[in-house]
Amino acid sequence: MSTPAINALKEAHDLLTSVLEDKNFTDKIEQAAKLLSSTISSDHRVLSCGNGGSMCDATHFAEELTGRYRKDRRALPAMSLADPAHMSCVANDFGYEYIFSRMVESWGSKGDMLIAISTSGNSPNVINAVKAAKEKGMSVVGLLGKGGGKLESMCDVSLVVPSQTTERIQEIHIKIIHIMIECMERDIFPEHYSN
Repeated sequence: MSTPAINALKEAHDLLTSVLEDKNFTDKIEQAAKLLSSTISSDHRVLSCGNGGSMCDATHFAEELTGRYRKDRRALPAMSLADPAHMSCVANDFGYEYIFSRMVESWGSKGDMLIAISTSGNSPNVINAVKAAKEKGMSVVGLLGKGGGKLESMCDVSLVVPSQTTERIQEIHIKIIHIMIECMERDIFPEHYSN
């Protein structure tokens, strides 16, 4: 029996299986998690950005660090670049393509980290944010899709989900976000995990 719901679940299952079986992909998740741990351990901050659903994922990533994940622990320095007043100001005065880069210029410092999320890998405002982060001496992890686009070669770690379908890409992105946070917590807060 085939229905739209069953077909969507099968697609999601097949894509998850494909990334699970790709050692290069899983190694890159662990590399990104180590960068996150290193950033937090050295008292630097994590910034995150994206458009639309990717902005929601960027905000989700930040709140998992400033709030709690598995268990109570100190708040970790993270911020999603999602301030609507800033965004409307910069879009009006400079152009929408600068809404994230201006915040990176304001808040980013050497040793900080940027999580750049773009399902196409070609979002101009995310590209500009990555350029600004590199100028600041920040590390950059890209959560990408559709071949990686221009951002693939710009990031220190590029996690390119092998799909052309936005919602399937975003489903893997949220899994990567959770895995990165769990790996970081296991490193910095091992008492929260029994195995």
